[in-house]
Amino acid sequence: MDASTSHWRKAAFTPEQSGALKGLVVVDLSRLVAGNMTSLQLADFGADVIKVEPVSSGDPLRAWQNAGVSSFWKVYGRNKRSIALDFRKDGAIDILRGLIAHADVLIENFRPGTMEKMGLAPDQLRKDHPGLVILRVSGFGQTGPYSPRPGFGTIVEGMSGFAHRNGEADGGPLLPPLALADMIAGLYGAFSVMTALRVRDDTGQGQVIDLSLLEPIISTLGPEALDFALMGKAKPRVGNGSNTSSPRNVYQTADGLYVALSGSMQRMAERLFCLMGRDDMNSDPRYATNAARVAHRSEVDKIVGDWIGQYTRDEVMEKFEAAEITASPLYNIADIHEDRHFIERGVYVDVPDDDLGEIAMHSPVPRLSDTPGTIRFAAPRLGEHSEQILRDIGYDDAQVKAAFESALVSRSKDK
Repeated sequence: MDASTSHWRKAAFTPEQSGALKGLVVVDLSRLVAGNMTSLQLADFGADVIKVEPVSSGDPLRAWQNAGVSSFWKVYGRNKRSIALDFRKDGAIDILRGLIAHADVLIENFRPGTMEKMGLAPDQLRKDHPGLVILRVSGFGQTGPYSPRPGFGTIVEGMSGFAHRNGEADGGPLLPPLALADMIAGLYGAFSVMTALRVRDDTGQGQVIDLSLLEPIISTLGPEALDFALMGKAKPRVGNGSNTSSPRNVYQTADGLYVALSGSMQRMAERLFCLMGRDDMNSDPRYATNAARVAHRSEVDKIVGDWIGQYTRDEVMEKFEAAEITASPLYNIADIHEDRHFIERGVYVDVPDDDLGEIAMHSPVPRLSDTPGTIRFAAPRLGEHSEQILRDIGYDDAQVKAAFESALVSRSKDK
């Protein structure tokens, strides 16, 4: 089975490339998406990310499978090392303390209070290791009435207001079809870690980062609280439309496909109406300004949609490109596979894989001119690096042997 596509560039692993974060050691105790998204950003740019996983099954992200393949792990576990540790056995906390003593960054997403119960309270860790940056990821944060609750992205996507905003005007709220809250929190996590490390560069002092899943997604929703105060009510769902600009929607073409269009700048809307042969709309008070168009959004969408519906997707896109209109074809992943921009820019690449021969995955982002991110090695097997990691923190032959014989640490070959 080959999970790649011949269109993508071939990318060999580059273990010799160090990256901008060479020398940065990250101990990642997190599970599932947000923590892995954080540590992926750091790993892609050269950090040594040590995933500490339960011996029994590893990070639950390994269980997120498609066609029997742990596709999420293969992508989000890349560039990381794995040690499989049995947290139930005596000695596990000693190993964790040893790892933390050699680390610059600790990532955890246990329910608030768990680290304290494990004897790894952040306040004590900071006393022992003043330069340590500790990222604590949780559903609702370390404080507040909801802090003890377990939190998953689905829960906060509902509570944040996102699902209420998402959906058709005459339909119910919609959750996103992906781990959106976790992914956003993961990006915030990487940013916050680098911010804290920048402070440490000046002061020598690390700090604790309290990152909830709830607050990052709220930050992406716009001025919700202010708009509520101004309008006295929650914004309605508008489907693919917008509360703030018009025309902005997804429109069907004559061949049953779709294009996405945004006329959010006044000049763009005027240019579109001229292209449509409707110059009159630029002087009509119902459509002449963005505020007027938003107030008459359904009428604008009908006029624009009817015009677009006369042409195939390729035909209308040719017209848009000639007139420099901000529009795009609406793609699925099959369309992306064939698009020359994605191919030539290397948005996706094929990398070697022991199980599948090659697999496709996204390239590291963003693109740095002098110290770009790289894919240095594949996502690890559970416990693949257990022995080497123990030796890295000073374990001798006898201690390593004892750890494996007691099953405290495992060399599991599970994928």
